[in-house]
Amino acid sequence: MKTILITTGLALIISFYSCVPANKLTEEQNKRKACEAQLAAMKAADDSCEVSRTELKARVGLLENEVNTLKQDTASSGLRCREISDKYDNLSKLNDELQATYTASLKGSESNTDKMMKQMQATQSQLLEKEDQLNNEQRHLDSLNMKLRDREARVAQLETILKSKDAAVDLLKKRISDALLGFAGKGISVYEKNGKVYVSMQEALLFPSGSTQVRPEGIEALNTLAKALESDTDINVMVEGHTDNVPMHGAGDIKDNWDLSAMRATSIVKILLHDAKIDPKRLMASGVSEYDPVDIGNTPEAKQKNRRTDIILSPKLSELFKILNTQ
Repeated sequence: MKTILITTGLALIISFYSCVPANKLTEEQNKRKACEAQLAAMKAADDSCEVSRTELKARVGLLENEVNTLKQDTASSGLRCREISDKYDNLSKLNDELQATYTASLKGSESNTDKMMKQMQATQSQLLEKEDQLNNEQRHLDSLNMKLRDREARVAQLETILKSKDAAVDLLKKRISDALLGFAGKGISVYEKNGKVYVSMQEALLFPSGSTQVRPEGIEALNTLAKALESDTDINVMVEGHTDNVPMHGAGDIKDNWDLSAMRATSIVKILLHDAKIDPKRLMASGVSEYDPVDIGNTPEAKQKNRRTDIILSPKLSELFKILNTQ
């Protein structure tokens, strides 16, 4: 459109220049300038219209988007409105059904009330019975808990006594070992076993072969042990005689290994009681013969180890037995 206007203007100007006389040139030039000015104004106006058209086109696009959005919102709202309407219809229908049920229930309320009252009374009786059972169970549990606490207290006492006994055994073992230190390497060993202290003396220290008479060095060791035991009034002393597996066939008092082991144990008990202040009730003599060997071999070395006398020192457990008897 702008090109057509410009071309037309130029044609007019050329026509005027070729047709009009010279005296009208100035007038035509003025007209031409006026036309150019008008043409420039029209061009500016056209440019402004183009800008406005672009802006309007953009606004039209925005408005179209808004319209589409509104259409979508309207469709969504319509759908929700229909859903709500359906829910309302369903609720209204449910309300009618409930109302009908309620009306029907009112008609039979008296009989239902009596039935419910009877059920409630029966339930209440059952609850009371269950409550009594629970109370009985609770009393039983309380009794069991009390017994359990008593047992726990006894166990704690037992553990304390056993720990004290173990400590006393350790102390006794150390004291006996210290007392017999001068006989180290002469056939005496002191060790702990099953909560007891064992003083094991080989035959070579105590007896000649096949004899029940204690050697002087053995008597010295036994007297030393007896002095160490005088102050321990809570220690029981068991003397066990042991032999090897070589049978004895004696004609006198010692007829076999049983006699030999028992008589050797008795000889040692008498020596322990001779010069020491030990209550005889604390001592016991026992012969084991060959039936408790420390070495099951049949070599001379094994037989030598088995020919021994074990003096077993046991702490009294009277306090422990008192606690056990109360359970």
